[in-house]
Amino acid sequence: MTRTIVESKTKTAIIGFDQPFCVIGERINPTGRKKLAAELEAGDYSTVEKDALAQVAAGATVLDINAGVVYNSNPNPNETEPPLMRDLINLVQGLVDVPLCIDSSVPAALEAGLEACEGRPLLNSVTGEEERLEFVLPLVKKYNVPVVAISNDDTGISEDPDVRFAVAKKIVERAADFGIPAHDIVVDPLVMPIGAMATAGNQVFQLVRRLREELGVNTTCGASNISFGLPNRHGINNAFLPMAMAAGMTSAIMNPVALPVTQKAIAEKKEAVAASGIILPADMDDESFVQMFGLGSTLPRAGSEMTAIRAANLLTNNDPHGADWIRTNKAPEAAGGAEGRGRRAGGRRRRA
Repeated sequence: MTRTIVESKTKTAIIGFDQPFCVIGERINPTGRKKLAAELEAGDYSTVEKDALAQVAAGATVLDINAGVVYNSNPNPNETEPPLMRDLINLVQGLVDVPLCIDSSVPAALEAGLEACEGRPLLNSVTGEEERLEFVLPLVKKYNVPVVAISNDDTGISEDPDVRFAVAKKIVERAADFGIPAHDIVVDPLVMPIGAMATAGNQVFQLVRRLREELGVNTTCGASNISFGLPNRHGINNAFLPMAMAAGMTSAIMNPVALPVTQKAIAEKKEAVAASGIILPADMDDESFVQMFGLGSTLPRAGSEMTAIRAANLLTNNDPHGADWIRTNKAPEAAGGAEGRGRRAGGRRRRA
């Protein structure tokens, strides 16, 4: 049975067909996050700290660390990414004990991350491009780490799933030439947006089955790609992830956290409530308000995708005795505390 071992200094994560789905938290990434990018350039790591803690609390098994910010003061990532990657890894592994995934397109940043990382991180990533293969695979061998293999090459990303499979096979074979076993290759078959390609879902399910059956490798993906550009993305993601798991996918790079309700959304809802004539208690706090009106929460919490993954783990027998499902869904009163007993004892007794 194929198992990919990823380790921190104190904890091991196993990616495998007979293991619970591995959630790789994607939030520590400045791409598309202007506020985070500005903070990192200013040496402010407060958001990184919050994101690291929130993702682990939500159930992330591994944390992806991406230092791909383009500084206004220095737009050369070959100079800025390596020291930032080192700083981020040192910070995050001082806060949480989960293994890390070093994510960069800059070769020097990958090596800086490998030097700074304790344990056995996952390296993200290698492609089928010749230049990338010649640089990354020796690093994988030198540091004895597993690597994400993305199914594109010098010709780009093909819409043909057979071509993407062939690229993955090429990477696995080239890795073997370096003495890197297939169980240390985690293939990303590339998930296309369903809004742009109607067959994208079926394509990835078929690809994952082939990768498992013919190459014997673990798989991952950028889970939110499937719903890009469509409304109610969580609904699509919640269906896609269990289906991908049933096809054999063993991990995903994703956001495990449901982001807090913004103050703007709370203010707009309060205006609407007031306009409808509803009078709220003067001392009602924001958390009680958003819970009452189904807006979510003012605090970070596990996203609905995590519920879908935990249910799929249970249904595929990768949650022994349902322990994780029960633990994460048990109501506080179910523990039978004194307060709960008091309410039951004080209730009206049924007549026989």
